[in-house]
Amino acid sequence: MDTSSAPARPGSDFTRLSRLINQRGLLKRRPGDYAVKFALNGLLLTVGGVAFVLIGASWWNLLTAAFFAVVFAQLAFIGHDAGHKQIFRGKRANDFVGHLHGALVGMSYGNWVGQHNRHHANPNHEDDDPDLDIPALAFTTEQAMGKRGMLRWIAKYQAYLFFPLLLLEGFSLHHSGIRAVVRREVKAHKLESVLIFGHIAAYLAAVFLVLSPLQALVFIVVHQGLWGVYMGCSFAPNHKGMPTLTAARKFDHLHKQVLTSRNVRGGRVVDYVLGGLNYQIEHHLFPSMPRSNLRHAQPLVREFCARLGLPYHQTTAVGSYAQVLSHLHAVGAPLRAPAVS
Repeated sequence: MDTSSAPARPGSDFTRLSRLINQRGLLKRRPGDYAVKFALNGLLLTVGGVAFVLIGASWWNLLTAAFFAVVFAQLAFIGHDAGHKQIFRGKRANDFVGHLHGALVGMSYGNWVGQHNRHHANPNHEDDDPDLDIPALAFTTEQAMGKRGMLRWIAKYQAYLFFPLLLLEGFSLHHSGIRAVVRREVKAHKLESVLIFGHIAAYLAAVFLVLSPLQALVFIVVHQGLWGVYMGCSFAPNHKGMPTLTAARKFDHLHKQVLTSRNVRGGRVVDYVLGGLNYQIEHHLFPSMPRSNLRHAQPLVREFCARLGLPYHQTTAVGSYAQVLSHLHAVGAPLRAPAVS
């Protein structure tokens, strides 16, 4: 889709949409809903921990590793919501929840919030969106042609390698957090140092005390690998394969966010599995909207976009991954073309 053909609308379009959303009370915080999420995640974490200890030094604990991958993703979703101030109005309370959940999964909350805020300000921007700056993948033909060595080979077959590469996403999240803390690139670097290295110490101690050394290593690989796949599969459908923007293409907030985002259709099960990120258009338009309100805002936003003639893209979960893989395959096509002598 060529975004250059989108109609130029004044900023008042978003103002009118915001007024509609406010009139429905959809930006009001819902602490009760989050209290339920906290309790459920706490219960799941406790059940997983008890099962891990009771099963002990057995290969059956690899099932617990898969279970913890799901739990870690749900905890990370809460950290995401806290970073957008969806839970409480005050920054301090949200940051407390964010740092706590960052510690539980071993991520730097401050580093992630900084990167994610830049993404929200410039979604799918070829120069300014950090989510398009992934060494192992190419999202534009220019990026693909600029790869060298092993990264060029990966870009060449990236559609086939996409899901295997997601197995490394969990380790990447840990690595980027540790690097940011060590380099003091986050404000609360002392606090985050204690939290992230405390997590690593507690995690490794628990795994190696309960399991044999070989079992512990395999447990870590399975847990972190599946967690990475879950996280990647939750974020990838949102923008990958949607139009990319450049400095030459300037849009107002409404057009920029809607044109570059993709929703995933589904009921409450999909809402839970994807942490509300399936309402990516609404989330990008109103980042502080509580997760539970996104499903109520969706028909309002879709109808508003229809009245403006603004393309509003949504598909099924399977369809979203098909579009992502198709885009990655097309971007890598020039690298697979035979050289012209």
